[in-house]
Amino acid sequence: MARVSRAWYIACRAGDLGRRPIRRTILGMPIVLFRGAGGSPGALLDRCPHRNVPLSMGSVEQGLLQCGYHGWRFDQAGTCRHVPALCGASASKARAATSFGCREQGGFIWVWPDALAEPTGEPFRFEYDGKSGYTTVREHVVAQASLHATAENALDVPHTAFLHAGLFRSDERERNRIEVIVRRWHDRVEAEYRGEPRPEGVVGRLLAPGGGLVQHWDRFLLPSIVQVEYRLGETHLMVSAALTPESDYVTHLWPVISFNLPLPGWAVVPLLKPIAMHIFRQDAVVLQRQTENIQRFGGEQYVSTEVDVLGPHILRLLRAAERDKVKPVGEAYEKRFEMAV
Repeated sequence: MARVSRAWYIACRAGDLGRRPIRRTILGMPIVLFRGAGGSPGALLDRCPHRNVPLSMGSVEQGLLQCGYHGWRFDQAGTCRHVPALCGASASKARAATSFGCREQGGFIWVWPDALAEPTGEPFRFEYDGKSGYTTVREHVVAQASLHATAENALDVPHTAFLHAGLFRSDERERNRIEVIVRRWHDRVEAEYRGEPRPEGVVGRLLAPGGGLVQHWDRFLLPSIVQVEYRLGETHLMVSAALTPESDYVTHLWPVISFNLPLPGWAVVPLLKPIAMHIFRQDAVVLQRQTENIQRFGGEQYVSTEVDVLGPHILRLLRAAERDKVKPVGEAYEKRFEMAV
């Protein structure tokens, strides 16, 4: 497993974090989220340093997270600000709770789950969310799979003709040879598909009823962003999903689907959303079966070809990030080949 802890991950929707603390797990780390003074979010290890009770059992009092066992109170930095009945000063390094970087951005609460490293940069921004002319739909899906397997599945073209036959592509029609250009930088990999006809499934006909050749890109951006982008004339669809690894084999997907179509968004969403969720559920089932088989046989064994376009590159990027070896390079890696879709 590639475990990248020095990164921003979505912990929850901003609206899910209200007056009471909530518990989340990222990379196996139990974390408690709460809103402190002024409503700004904080993230602490879900363990009171006093007697090891989960802080998520407590409450928020006067902008501080209060342990439900003895009433110790902590701010967003983990500093103990109040110990009931203690006559001396409450603040002490020995009494501090472990804290994590935390941001509210784009309608989500993001956490940096490495307490030993200061956060670098800011969380990912969904560029078309709120943009004029675009309609955006947000969802949440849980996959019983590793982050790598989940990311590869989201960006894998060949499986759509079989697992999602009729919805996105079909395995019954004559296949078309298209050009694939793979480009990899130090922090991302992209596949551009040229000469691809509009997918014949329900989604393709909905997005481009007149047919034609589409512009299609699939991307993975470290540490955990997957993107699928389609353009055809004035039609533009961008699916960006942030992946959050709860554990080695549980990954949360936070898809943000933004589109600009000839049809009004209010008319498309009731049609597109159920189809998209059905596709996500189909993927979740096959990923769970994949994980069960990996565990049954005692590990992963993959045989890949060129048409497994992005999976090996994603794993390579994750391994580099895990070792903190992500450094800018002069030129992008590029490879061209043909595939049939």
